Amino acid sequence: MLNVELYLQEMGKRIMERRKKLGLTQEALAEKSELTTQFVSYAESGKRAMRPENLMKIAAALGVSTDYLLTGNIIDKDKLLLSEKLDKLSAFQVRIVENIIDECIALYEEKP
Repeated sequence: MLNVELYLQEMGKRIMERRKKLGLTQEALAEKSELTTQFVSYAESGKRAMRPENLMKIAAALGVSTDYLLTGNIIDKDKLLLSEKLDKLSAFQVRIVENIIDECIALYEEKP
């Protein structure tokens, strides 16, 4: 049972981190995902497991895959969501994002 509790807490942490990154309150996420604020609070605290349809609502509201929320792994769907965001940028802006990505790769390759 301890593993399940740990997974729920880790998932809750990912939900909270993504929500905060997007600048959403729990109330705003609840509204966007058509759930209650109390449900979002319980989900973030890891106190409650979710039905698949609710997990899907939260993932959609946060712009990530359910896999990311469940496991923390980036999958093809997450990359597709990122690609959709890139489609909204000008060619110049895409090159800036590409340079940022290249810099990040270089930074992490240098670390032992």
